[in-house]
Amino acid sequence: MRPNGIFPATRMRRMRRDDFSRRLMRESRLSTDDLIYPVFVLEGSGVTEAVPSMPGVNRVSLDKLLHVAEEAVALGVPALALFPVIDAEGKTSGAEEAWNPDGLVPRVVQALKARFPELGVITDVALDPYTSHGQDGLIDPDDPRGYVLNDETLEALAKQALCHAQAGADVVAPSDMMDGRVARIRAELDGNRRIHTRILAYAAKYASSFYGPFRDAVGSAGNLGAGNKYTYQMDPANSDEAIREVALDIAEGADMFMVKPGMPYLDIVRRVKTELQVPTYVYQVSGEYAMLKAAIANGWLAEEACVMEALLAFKRAGADGILTYFALDAARWLKATA
Repeated sequence: MRPNGIFPATRMRRMRRDDFSRRLMRESRLSTDDLIYPVFVLEGSGVTEAVPSMPGVNRVSLDKLLHVAEEAVALGVPALALFPVIDAEGKTSGAEEAWNPDGLVPRVVQALKARFPELGVITDVALDPYTSHGQDGLIDPDDPRGYVLNDETLEALAKQALCHAQAGADVVAPSDMMDGRVARIRAELDGNRRIHTRILAYAAKYASSFYGPFRDAVGSAGNLGAGNKYTYQMDPANSDEAIREVALDIAEGADMFMVKPGMPYLDIVRRVKTELQVPTYVYQVSGEYAMLKAAIANGWLAEEACVMEALLAFKRAGADGILTYFALDAARWLKATA
């Protein structure tokens, strides 16, 4: 039974009066253990390219990424999430480069795990960086609608996931939203004795308008053009459907479950964690990052206070981990106040 005390016997402000009592009753806490840092990697050496729509975020070559990884390890950030920037000549309608064992992602994974074996490496499993049309799956060239093929795409995703696992990826993260992809990937991994490779399923990924800067960063925006992903990503109007999606991915063998985007979907994070009680993650996506950075640059918001409040909101909603471009900044701020 809930207490029903009333004023003046009950004064809620009493516990807010001093720092020590505010700390004693704090319900949610953020730590570096909660942070995953998304990074954009491209070919070459000594390359750093700013992403104009994401101030402070860069595309980097492997040698530069190793320095970033070193900083992440020093700050105690548990994992990096890799997103490749594929050259135009590597993009095809069949996305064959996605499972090339000598491709960019496998080489980066191998280098990271050799240098920083304790650092978690998460790879994105989706075809959009590799397709000439910018979609996450395969398309029948004779279909004027350009409908993304589900079952044919599953075979490509399975090959991509196995390629990453064989390179040493700790976690493969299918973000494609094809039906049945977790089961197909799990079967491929297990059938090749990769039973320890974890699957982070983007289980509740919405067809959001907040992804624009990310698509600029990986170079898929131009390929996608006027196209959209409404036929496979979720309708932002739906909540019950998200629970069904996560439940299916649980049954298919996923280990961790992503809600994407973040701040506009805190209700989904809460429902997933409360109703399904699984390891729940959230992605503070590029559009969320860009909005905060724009307001900060204009002097409208205080950076550290607002960023940390936003990250704490994910924890309060029930997230076990947060993918955020602020991960290194947040880790520094947390270290400074420890």
